[in-house]
Amino acid sequence: MEPRFDEFIHVPARLSIVALLAPADWVEFRFIRETIGTSDSALSKHVAALEAAGYVTVRKERSGKGRRTLVRLTDQGRSAFEGHAAALEQIVASARHQQKA
Repeated sequence: MEPRFDEFIHVPARLSIVALLAPADWVEFRFIRETIGTSDSALSKHVAALEAAGYVTVRKERSGKGRRTLVRLTDQGRSAFEGHAAALEQIVASARHQQKA
């Protein structure tokens, strides 16, 4: 994976969301909200922005009497996250190398 710093993903809440989605298939909105510790409205805004950028797909389903919202990374989102993570790892490795010199 080629390191590519992605300022759009680097926003802390978005980075938390894509990192949570990376190892999964579909993830419930409620689980994301509880795991990253944010409000419904803040999470909705970030998910909508990620969806508009083509990084996530959102699916709404009927579940008993209610509805549930599911989110997953698209191939583009996965690639962007992996490139961003590689760029961050490169930055950290460089800083560690400089400390040892």
